[in-house]
Amino acid sequence: MGGKVTNIKHTKVLIIGAGPAGYTAAIYAARANLQPIQALGLQPGGQLTITTDVENYPGFADMIQGPWLMEQMRAQATHVGTEMVEDLISKVDFSARPFKCWTDRGDLIEAESVIIATGAQARWLGLESEEKFRGYGVSGCATCDGFFYKGKKVMVVGGGNTAVEEAIYLTNFASEVVLVHRRNTLRAEKIAQDRLLSNPKIRVIWDSAIDEVLGTESPKSVNQVRLKNVNTEETQVLDVDGVFIAIGHTPMSDLFKGQIDLDSEGYIVVKNGATGTNIKGVFAAGDVQDKVFRQAVTAAGQGCMAALEVERFLQH
Repeated sequence: MGGKVTNIKHTKVLIIGAGPAGYTAAIYAARANLQPIQALGLQPGGQLTITTDVENYPGFADMIQGPWLMEQMRAQATHVGTEMVEDLISKVDFSARPFKCWTDRGDLIEAESVIIATGAQARWLGLESEEKFRGYGVSGCATCDGFFYKGKKVMVVGGGNTAVEEAIYLTNFASEVVLVHRRNTLRAEKIAQDRLLSNPKIRVIWDSAIDEVLGTESPKSVNQVRLKNVNTEETQVLDVDGVFIAIGHTPMSDLFKGQIDLDSEGYIVVKNGATGTNIKGVFAAGDVQDKVFRQAVTAAGQGCMAALEVERFLQH
């Protein structure tokens, strides 16, 4: 690390990340009197801060807002005794205990145990035009934004479970859904494929990828997409009101490469359906280790599990 370390903190448990998993871990660890430190990172609240309407979090009969839910969890974690650090962890050393974790500012946190809850991010195509219209007709979350496309024509990009589920979900609102996939078969589960292919509102365009997202400048909105056939290079322009990118997620685990075991996609490998990693005393919860469910409620559940496992670990 450049420069001298300005400040050293010691803690029984450091929680890295602050979505439903991180905050729940903090609540349980604080109530167990472990006096946790939580490094909030770049986006406290995680993916829920860009998810406005939440209808599937248990305990709320009416729809709630994602950012509000995260504020409540943060306030609860603080209230029961979590020390919040408004900084991100930029380097870790898990070779010996206490584990050493440096913040971006250069402070050092020495921790007897660590819970990693850094989450995941939606993947994007990486097109300039996609970036330009993001939030103005280009979205990474059908369940967040589908409502805005009542009676409109939308496009979904991808061929896995996420893409197929989002396409089917969007038929609740849109008049027509076009699924675009760069191969000629889907990777999604057979039952989901059957539902998709038998839905009269959905049309599939195979062997194709988005070449460019087109739209108006003022007001800024998407009105067309240019597709390119990946085999013939032929292009076609389609009228659409919205584009949903559903090509998967990237776990935020780069920081831990070479320190703990990751799978081929970068997800943290955990033991026997719980939260322990290959390093004793380092645990992982939420979307950074869960590529199957990826829900706020399952992330919160894993945060609880991680805190209970930490408590048990520190007792021994």
